[in-house]
Amino acid sequence: MVKLEKIQYKPIPVRDLLIEIKDLSELMIDLAYSAALFDNRELAEEVLELEEHVDALTYLLNMNVMIAVRDAQDAERLLGVQAVASAANKISDAAADIATIVTQNIRIHPIVTQAFMQVEEHLVRTRINPDSILVGEPLGKLELASRIGVDIIAIRRMGRWIINPKKINLENADILIARGAPHGIDELKKIAEGRVKSWD
Repeated sequence: MVKLEKIQYKPIPVRDLLIEIKDLSELMIDLAYSAALFDNRELAEEVLELEEHVDALTYLLNMNVMIAVRDAQDAERLLGVQAVASAANKISDAAADIATIVTQNIRIHPIVTQAFMQVEEHLVRTRINPDSILVGEPLGKLELASRIGVDIIAIRRMGRWIINPKKINLENADILIARGAPHGIDELKKIAEGRVKSWD
């Protein structure tokens, strides 16, 4: 549950907040299911951190909506925005519930896990180490999808989330959330950790 006393008002456009809440809740669903099915505690912990962030964004959105309301017509128009934000927040809460299965060591039946192991695409969380060949590289020019069969779907940098990154240079300590085939996921982890020193 979000600690409301730590949240201070910031004048952020309601549209920007709504888009971020929607994007993050979608990401959380992907991460939560992968965490549960593959018993990945790192992904589960990312989901739980994201839940707190989405709660805070929802609170900020509500504050900005209240300040924007000038009359009954404004209230009617903005009521829909709050309803969408509330629905996305509920999705994020549900994703956190799924992630809790992993953090509390509640196992999914092995048959279900085995079935999902056959899925072509997996999700992974990995951190870029200082000696990685990824440091300073523009993500768009790396062409990871064609090179190793992996897409970076999100980056966490200094507590800030970048969803569907395209034109961005990768930095040391970036947390990458990637989707791809198992062999590509393994290769990305080796590259990010600095165990692979060239693209050859």
